[in-house]
Amino acid sequence: MPQSDTTRQRFAGAPRLTQLRGTVVPLVTPVDAEHRVCEQSVVRLLDSLRGSVDGYMPALSTGEGWKLSLKQWIDMVHLTVAHADGAPVLAGVEVGGTEQILTRAVLAEALGADAIVVPPPFPVEGRPRPTLVEHFKEIVDESPLPVVVYHENAVSKMELDLAQLREVLSLPGVVGVKESSGDVQFTKELLADEVPVPVFQGWEHQIADVPGVQGFVGPLANLDPRACQAAVTYFSAESQERVNALSEQYQLLADDWYLHVKAELVRRGVITTALPVD
Repeated sequence: MPQSDTTRQRFAGAPRLTQLRGTVVPLVTPVDAEHRVCEQSVVRLLDSLRGSVDGYMPALSTGEGWKLSLKQWIDMVHLTVAHADGAPVLAGVEVGGTEQILTRAVLAEALGADAIVVPPPFPVEGRPRPTLVEHFKEIVDESPLPVVVYHENAVSKMELDLAQLREVLSLPGVVGVKESSGDVQFTKELLADEVPVPVFQGWEHQIADVPGVQGFVGPLANLDPRACQAAVTYFSAESQERVNALSEQYQLLADDWYLHVKAELVRRGVITTALPVD
């Protein structure tokens, strides 16, 4: 595809996305007994969230994005788009290598997603790791969709670098950041000067610590989006305490937090099984 056509498509949905605020839910991936994405469960999950969230983020960490087969990933993104009622759908892309990321970006566009969500480069044995800027510049230069940065270092082990992140967030085609560094001071310093795209807090327990963020993306939104919305609207001690209590109740800081979310959704009758995707 000629670069001019790619550029036009990449920026087509950018204004709507750079104005995105509030709670975006990183969806769990419901599967049946054969580990296929369960359409009925996805429909019920989105029905339970409709009107309480501002966007959907399938196939990221809470959706076990790093474990999804290509078919599971396609099915989850497709079903989310089909039942999103026009709300933004930001497709997680947790695969290694720029070529694989761009392949899924093309698929995400074909499936009707509004953007892709991409983590820092993961280390590859025997190969030098690109810088954060190099990684994202190559992706936004070629992706047919806008890019949301999933800024984390728990898995990627990428060193926190404020200057690099600022440069990435200024790249044409980058439309937001899920700031999951877990470092409150880092997030405050990021917001100290004007940021050209919305910053979404990625940790429930830190929402009120950084009241300048424009939104929140976290697993609790699958279960109690209204509590999340109150926390990111008011940044009050009371709303934060409510979020903290719910996070503890549902064990959201456990290593297998997504399974605890699934278990609660099964208890509520929203999804059919609490099985992992594999």
